[in-house]
Amino acid sequence: MCPDNPIPPIDKLQFIADERARLEREGLLISIRTIESPQGAWIQVDGKRVLNLCSNNYLGFANHPSLKTAAQKAIDEFGVGPAAVRTIAGTTVLHTKLEEQLARFKGVEAAISFQSGFNANVATIPALVGKDDLIFSDELNHASIIDGCRLAAAPIIRFEHCNPASLELKLREHHPAGSNRRALVITDGVFSMDGDIAPLAALVELAERFNAMIMVDDAHGEGVLGKGGRGAVDHFKMHGRVDVEIGTLSKAFGVVGGFVAGKRIIIDHLRQKGRPFLFSSALTPADVAACSAAVDILESSDDLVRKLWSNTRYFKSRMQAAGFDTGRSETPITPVMLGEAKTAQQFSRRLFEEGVFAMAIGFPTVPMGKARIRVMISATHEEKDLDYGIEKFAQVGRELKLI
Repeated sequence: MCPDNPIPPIDKLQFIADERARLEREGLLISIRTIESPQGAWIQVDGKRVLNLCSNNYLGFANHPSLKTAAQKAIDEFGVGPAAVRTIAGTTVLHTKLEEQLARFKGVEAAISFQSGFNANVATIPALVGKDDLIFSDELNHASIIDGCRLAAAPIIRFEHCNPASLELKLREHHPAGSNRRALVITDGVFSMDGDIAPLAALVELAERFNAMIMVDDAHGEGVLGKGGRGAVDHFKMHGRVDVEIGTLSKAFGVVGGFVAGKRIIIDHLRQKGRPFLFSSALTPADVAACSAAVDILESSDDLVRKLWSNTRYFKSRMQAAGFDTGRSETPITPVMLGEAKTAQQFSRRLFEEGVFAMAIGFPTVPMGKARIRVMISATHEEKDLDYGIEKFAQVGRELKLI
């Protein structure tokens, strides 16, 4: 029998509405704009032509003629999709060629490609360590590293950001000499929100001393650091001493996908144990061919890398002269530190009104009280473009009484 006064049902989705209201109230609600043109120095966004200062398109490859030609040719020859996971029907000669190129470019024994850099981390970490092992992770490592560590189920021991002394203390405490547990030290090469570079040489020496594997996520290092953009390991001359390098094909390479490069025994192991490799379809022929074309360009010339760094130095020095705090960045990633999330969102909206596309970033992507506009410099920018952006930053900064 039904009760005379039934209890009204609780709205099971009310928690979502409540959370959205909280995010909006605290200035943390993410607004996603719509891009209506190819990536470049200037793009069309929400019907407006704006200076693009928030793309990871470091070298301009996202709309490069050679990459587009390679992608079109691959579609003509191989179609639009791989049709299955690579262990069943998804590997083509294009995939094996790209992996051989990436291994040569990175100066390692072998490489394997994945559907994204995120998938590369999620595939690799659980394949190397499990619940009986240990992970030592920089406290500001990327979300994909964090999720890969969670899937591995190994205890996660965080060390202070870019602090080898902190890592040494943690290793001494949890992984002393003679320990029979596997241990994995993980760091970003370049940290995506602050633009600083990991002290890789010191971290490698500690990993070797304590008999731990070491893994570097170089998503923002490839195409940026090292000879011709070969990354953080090349930058620090650590070839042969880093066990695993994680890379992305969606930033400096301008396309989509990820890869793992390193010792052949590890790469072969990932072909057997990397779950995204085993259970998710491969990159499309067009993507793979475009990535190969990007590697070809970087192997033949470092002109774009040098232009990227010239633009970086120009922009940073003038922004600092204008009175802005660009944090601890050492790379083209240039955070303009503003503090509160609401301030950063207001600043971003005003910039857009003035023709500059630069998005606000707040918690949880960065810590509370450290909201910012993250500016991403590209080789596609000319100095006149950067001058325009600096002028508008200064104008809005004065309006909001921040400089």
